Amino acid sequence: MILFEVLLNGCALFNHANLRLPLDADRKLRLFLVTPDMHRVHHSTDMREANRNFGFTVPFWDRLFGTYKDQPDLGHDRMRIGLNIFRDPQYGGLLNMLTIPFR
Repeated sequence: MILFEVLLNGCALFNHANLRLPLDADRKLRLFLVTPDMHRVHHSTDMREANRNFGFTVPFWDRLFGTYKDQPDLGHDRMRIGLNIFRDPQYGGLLNMLTIPFR
């Protein structure tokens, strides 16, 4: 059980990391592991992309259920991430972000 949790959390940390792998390495790695570029599509403000690439360990499920999207429509450099409802400056700053669940 501990090994499973270590692997699961390690994968979640890896694919949520703000790093860019070389394109060739990313293309090969995403055959059996969810990469940061692959999962980032899921965090797009465009709901057509946000409803894709749900996995954060293995990519098989998204391919099996037809929710896999290779790249965001605007590319990784131009895509917007996050939730549109929280773009208002009132939600900026650490304290304000920490109080969002209680509003």
